[in-house]
Amino acid sequence: MKVLVLTCSTGGGHNTCARYIKEEFNDNNIECDVQDYMNIIGPKASKIAEKIYLDSTRNNGLIFKGVYKLGEIYSKTPIPSPVYGLNSLVKEKLDQFITDNGYDVVIGTHLFPCMTASVLKKEKELFLVNVATDYECIPFWEETNPDIFVIPSELLKERFIKKGIKEECLLPLGIPVSSHFQKVKGTKNKMILLTSGSMGFGKIKEIVINILSGVPDYKLVVVCGNNEAMKKELETITNPNLEVLGFINNINEYIKKSTLVITKPGGLTTTEVAVLRKPLIHMMPIPGVENYNADFFAQNKMSIKATNINEIIEGIKTLVNNPDYQKEMVENQKRIINANAAHDLVMAVKDKFNVK
Repeated sequence: MKVLVLTCSTGGGHNTCARYIKEEFNDNNIECDVQDYMNIIGPKASKIAEKIYLDSTRNNGLIFKGVYKLGEIYSKTPIPSPVYGLNSLVKEKLDQFITDNGYDVVIGTHLFPCMTASVLKKEKELFLVNVATDYECIPFWEETNPDIFVIPSELLKERFIKKGIKEECLLPLGIPVSSHFQKVKGTKNKMILLTSGSMGFGKIKEIVINILSGVPDYKLVVVCGNNEAMKKELETITNPNLEVLGFINNINEYIKKSTLVITKPGGLTTTEVAVLRKPLIHMMPIPGVENYNADFFAQNKMSIKATNINEIIEGIKTLVNNPDYQKEMVENQKRIINANAAHDLVMAVKDKFNVK
């Protein structure tokens, strides 16, 4: 059995999830590759897709919010979406790539490749696995036709069914985070970790200044991701309790050592924190699916949702002064978030193909 995991560069979570899935298959001695779907379409497509996504999140994500709302409205109609039409145009390129490399299973961590693979399934035998990387059924998932649809939680099953997903294909394993990520040691320090995601979205400088003054007895580590401009701006702040980092490959070590984590509510980042069982504050979601992520966690008492700087500071004070609240949040994460989702996905695919 040979597995292809397809991702798309619209935010780092899809790529990281794809890498986690590959790691888990490889650990089980199954050949597995990751490919950016946009690179199959053409050499410049991936950069264009990333730029469009970044541009849409500017000005507090107003463009992204508008596009997402339109998608939700369109998704309620019986008319095939333009998104489906555009992705179906490149089915021959994806077909050629799968055939040339001899893949038996295609796993998609992004809607676009899952759409194209669903078009291919009408013409040839293809085993397709969708992996939802957000705590909501985003618009147009209903236009895909997977054999297995991995969703983040049993609690979301009815939402996916209501959106038009076949119940028989739903597998509520959780968002996959590899075993490697969780094999990390560290002693909890008096430290707050703030991460703005791989794209570095948010008014971080103002938030950082307020945290440093509001909780002066805690060290604050800020991960800026790929946003070099933000990193340089934060480095102008003179405070011994502040550590500023760019893109790092050991975020798990920092999560493990932290007292609590503050992050934008991307599905994958949120899951990484939850599988390492840390008190969590979601800050200022990009309008759209991130609101659903933050709401799911807050409603199930796995995080605090903060929509402004004052709420972030109050959330921090509430957590650091209340160990019982921290414990309750972590216990809820243990109950709802499956830390073994990547392993369970591999086992499910092996079972379908009778691989021992």
